[in-house]
Amino acid sequence: MAEVEAHITGTVWKIECAIGDQIDEGDTVAILESMKMEMPVEAEDSGTVTEIRCEEGQAVSEGDVLVVLE
Repeated sequence: MAEVEAHITGTVWKIECAIGDQIDEGDTVAILESMKMEMPVEAEDSGTVTEIRCEEGQAVSEGDVLVVLE
């Protein structure tokens, strides 16, 4: 299991994956908005999306788990 975490504090602007999607290392799984800038959140491992723990528009803190890969 691998967890994809927010690398900055911000708001989830867009979720770029769905449960069941096959993700490769380096793929963007979500985009965070912070201080009017869009920051992609990339997977550090490959796997299949088993959980999405955030919603578009949700405020997240650095280190919060956004997506879980199996």
